[in-house]
Amino acid sequence: MADFPKEILEKIKETKEKNLKELDLSFGRLTKFPESIVELQDLTWLNLMGNNLTEIPEIITRLQNLTTLDLSDNNLTEIPESIIRLQNLTWLNLSGNNLTKITESITKLQNLTTLYLSDNNLTEMPETITRQQNLTMLALSRNHLTEIPESIIRLQNLTWLNLSGNNLTKITESITKLQNLTTLYLSDNNLTEIPETITRLQNLTSLDLSGNNLTEIPETITRLQNLTSLDLDRNPINTPPPEVVANGISAIRDYFRQLQAGEDRLYEAKLLIVGEAGAGKTSLANKIQNPYYKLRSDEESTKGIDVIRWYFKMGDGQNFRVNIWDFGGQEVYHATHQFFLTKRSLYALVVDTRKEDTDFYYWLNVVELLSDNSPLLIVKNEKQDRHREISERQLRGLFTNLKETLSTNLATNRGLHEILNAIRYHVSNLPHIGSPLPKTWVKVREILEKDDRNYISLEEYLDICEKNGFRQLKDKLQLSGYLHDLGVYLHFQEDPILRNTVILNSGWGTGAVYKVLDNENVVRNYGRFDRSGLGSIWNESQYANMHDELLQLMVNFKLCYEIPESDGTYIAPQLLTENQPEYDWDENENLILRYTYEFMPKGIIAKFIVAMNRIITEQKLVWKSGVILEKDETKAEVIEDYGKREIKIRITGKHKKELMTIVTFELDIIHNSYNRLKYKKLIPCNCTKCRYSQEPYFYPFDTLTRFKGDMIYQIQCQNSYEMVDVRNLINDIFESNKSTKEK
Repeated sequence: MADFPKEILEKIKETKEKNLKELDLSFGRLTKFPESIVELQDLTWLNLMGNNLTEIPEIITRLQNLTTLDLSDNNLTEIPESIIRLQNLTWLNLSGNNLTKITESITKLQNLTTLYLSDNNLTEMPETITRQQNLTMLALSRNHLTEIPESIIRLQNLTWLNLSGNNLTKITESITKLQNLTTLYLSDNNLTEIPETITRLQNLTSLDLSGNNLTEIPETITRLQNLTSLDLDRNPINTPPPEVVANGISAIRDYFRQLQAGEDRLYEAKLLIVGEAGAGKTSLANKIQNPYYKLRSDEESTKGIDVIRWYFKMGDGQNFRVNIWDFGGQEVYHATHQFFLTKRSLYALVVDTRKEDTDFYYWLNVVELLSDNSPLLIVKNEKQDRHREISERQLRGLFTNLKETLSTNLATNRGLHEILNAIRYHVSNLPHIGSPLPKTWVKVREILEKDDRNYISLEEYLDICEKNGFRQLKDKLQLSGYLHDLGVYLHFQEDPILRNTVILNSGWGTGAVYKVLDNENVVRNYGRFDRSGLGSIWNESQYANMHDELLQLMVNFKLCYEIPESDGTYIAPQLLTENQPEYDWDENENLILRYTYEFMPKGIIAKFIVAMNRIITEQKLVWKSGVILEKDETKAEVIEDYGKREIKIRITGKHKKELMTIVTFELDIIHNSYNRLKYKKLIPCNCTKCRYSQEPYFYPFDTLTRFKGDMIYQIQCQNSYEMVDVRNLINDIFESNKSTKEK
């Protein structure tokens, strides 16, 4: 017993004299099973997860009343024969060990109803498991399974089955015969299709197919009448449209129901033109629409975004509509690109060959992150026939979505024909073009397309739908939601102010937004404005009676926030002062965290400031690249260093962990809004040298979690060379999770 941690010994000693039924010794740094536990004869629940156990001695068999045993996250290489004699076990967790096979003896545990074997090294589903006739829950996730044996059909009592994170290529017939299944996890495998036989699982309520290679969801899935949760995230799905799939099984059912009444095709796409200010984006947009357009030397730079329509005929005579979005290149607009750069679009990066100001790495990363790797063309605008070479091969190696590099002189139309052909080819070959849509959807879309108003009321929109075959309100709203997600129109259905307006002209809405950000008074006041000042900014007739809606549009885009209790005063954080204010900071026992980025998109800190605005210290300690937050006698300093591609966090006060959880939660929401953002969360060392330092050594969070997953619990600090505990490094920053339930 001398080898056991002191706190474990004390815990066992305290409980010896009691009729204890439950004992939690998780994460206790145990290397041996504490034999004195067996004196607790009334134990029914024992948690030994997250220790360093390599074996379980025979003495455990004295605990004959045990019904629940958690041995997850230890170093077991085989199922201990000793636990096979615990005949009353109904719940057994062996996940996170180093098991490579399941021995025949496990069949002796005839009362088992729950068995977790996730995160091991199993290469096949053992035949022996299928003899556990009473199993209702079975977890085999994150192993190396390539197929499921037919014998699984013996487990007719299974209601919950987790096979995520394996190498399965198909949903086998045997699984579809488990009639009592209510929950099935098949995420992160290599599935390419959903078989029709899955409809046999009529009791299924939850199905997770995320992270596979599914391109089409069959109509048959709607026959699972009890299915309420369907996760299809991270699949390259084209049918139904991804915008429908993202809204879950109910939306998918509605889509297929409407499709049965008649289907049509919509031939429409977005072309988004990006680049530095003055590169020639507007000139290109005008030349695409009209090759005879005469360039002007005094052509004004785009303020925000202009949207232009362009039509061409496809090879089969079908009319194709392209919505050309011309983006302003000024710095203030960069942080707002995320709200308008959509998936399933074609991008054109325009480069002025006379200048060296185009940051190819920045623009190509922005498009890759925000559009989910949509195809991109580089258009070299060779003004005055000034030629410039670019490292195309190197860029192609970094960015697989780069399709072509094209040269043009827009003043003479040299190369314009090739550009038009390339655009026609790439937009018409986007995955969603020509996908089936309900006929009523296409009909209403065509009617709205002909409406030259900037916006209509929700009542008018619903009436148009009613006159063109829609009968159910949810179908009408599904269409407006689809067109919103596609970036065609704007309809914020969940917003109490904006839900009653359907914005038909996105350029009208975004133009109004940028009029505020470009306003001289707003810029001079470091982003501060109030409702009364908007009257002079939005003084044109097109904005009359729409000030509340346009202001709410800015709030939805996270471009501004209302200062609490200010009676209508707002801040646009991207216009805040560059100067960091002076403030006192207690550097004793700070909680510190870092985020570093392979590529850092602009606007992360601005979005964070908007999200956290209600706890900004005195509503004053905020600047363009940082903010001080205060909650429950605790302060957080969050500063972005864009040059170093880093966000630094330090927290002081009474409830540091709680505030750190809030800060990281909001930052992770922002991070997850990007499709391919690569960043590292860095955890500070807690060795004797680093613990109270403002410049500790940092470990990547994913490295620590990998160490923990591999049951390596010690890591060396590169400042002091001390060995420190991986689990404590994580728990020092975040609340530890000691739940014994499978996730």
